[in-house]
Amino acid sequence: MLAAVLAGILLARLPLPWAVGLAVGTAVFLLVIIYPVIGLALALLAAPLGAWESATFGSSLLDSGQFFLLLTLAVWLGRGLSRRRLMIPHTFLHVPLAFFLLVTAVSLLNAPSLPFGLREWLKWAEIALIMLMVVDMGAAPAIRRPAAAQLPITIFLTILLLAGFAQALIGIWQFGRGDGPEHFLVLGRFYRAYGTFEQPNPFGGYMNLTALLALGVAVGLLTAVWRRWRQGQAFSWRLAGTLLVVGVVAVVTSLALIFSWSRGAWLGFVAGVAVLVLFWPKKLWQGALLLAVAGLLFFGGGRAGVVPASVTERITSFSQDLRFGDVRGEDINDANYAILQRLAYWQTAVDMAQENLWLGVGFGNYEPAYADYALLNWPYPLGHAHNYYLNLLAEVGVVGLLAYLVLWTAVFWQTIRLLQRLDWPVRGIALGLLAVWIAISVHHLVDKLYVNNIYIHLGVMLGLLQLLEIGDWRLEISHKRRKSPVSNL
Repeated sequence: MLAAVLAGILLARLPLPWAVGLAVGTAVFLLVIIYPVIGLALALLAAPLGAWESATFGSSLLDSGQFFLLLTLAVWLGRGLSRRRLMIPHTFLHVPLAFFLLVTAVSLLNAPSLPFGLREWLKWAEIALIMLMVVDMGAAPAIRRPAAAQLPITIFLTILLLAGFAQALIGIWQFGRGDGPEHFLVLGRFYRAYGTFEQPNPFGGYMNLTALLALGVAVGLLTAVWRRWRQGQAFSWRLAGTLLVVGVVAVVTSLALIFSWSRGAWLGFVAGVAVLVLFWPKKLWQGALLLAVAGLLFFGGGRAGVVPASVTERITSFSQDLRFGDVRGEDINDANYAILQRLAYWQTAVDMAQENLWLGVGFGNYEPAYADYALLNWPYPLGHAHNYYLNLLAEVGVVGLLAYLVLWTAVFWQTIRLLQRLDWPVRGIALGLLAVWIAISVHHLVDKLYVNNIYIHLGVMLGLLQLLEIGDWRLEISHKRRKSPVSNL
């Protein structure tokens, strides 16, 4: 009541813009308390603004995406405590995530900079908390009303696609506006799309998350519509309308991905689409045949000039300067600068790992330790090694890299297992997630994507994967009960 009285006094005395802001902020705060999923939606929508906010208003410990995320986490924990029911749902990724967090925490004991390490470690702690929160928020309605088990999955999926779609529109506008940073200029008159990420490469990686997920969902809906038609069932306008909307999201985000002109994102997208085609049929040999046909069409289109020469040149041009070994003494020019820069950072990461083989220089400490290993022509670290696997090897050593690979092996195994058990159209969600995991893994060969709050998006996607697992388990149980004569026991 005191807060209400204070708000009333402020509304009466503040200028109109501030009063409107106070009213809207209060309404949003109350809505998040009542419906925490709204807070999560705001966190996903605001998460990509972090880099733009830092460039515009100066760096700070808390950007808008982090603010909404921490508010949502606090509401989730507070609701559980107030009801004396703070349940930590069991997931398939509990053990591998906990092991990775433990190893990375141990690596900080002798790190050059503890703040750098804690900041990186907290990203993964947030991923784990977001995943648990999504599972708890999604599983509770399914337990109360089994008929509504798919509703939370639909809500989280819609939020993920909406967040990526909003960024895609910004990137497409940037590409065609005819103005931008000079070093982003491509094809003589266009500018690389970068959204609110301030850099095209992480923007392209972020677009992969939405484009491939949307493609997977579209494939699932298309297959479901096709099967209904083959079985002579009535035409479903709901499925067709959803397919149209998701198809638009897939096309728009794929265009934004192309306009980012990011080679790493392109390679990740191609790998993700290849896996999506491979696992589309439930029989793997059919998927392999379909993938072979698609590959022949792609290479044939490149030979025939259907694929623009600028695109193929962009993908293949790096191979001329890509060679492994000591890059000290190499002649640097505008053509090979980007490649030699990455090779220099890779070499530095390997040097760090050789001196700190088992636990590395400390999680998140590539940049603080860089000066002791830097090559003469490359004195500035730029944050990471531009290869996340070498970056991890340098920061957390062999043990940490193995823990990371175990974690992602578990993610892949769980997703592929779900593909074998789910039916259309829900199977399309798992198919899109598998394509996303592949794209991230490939893109990490030349970059690092755990930047600018992308990990918030990733945490929700991992939570969505667990909800698919829980929903599949519930369907199996209900199916067994229908068959069992002693189900009431």
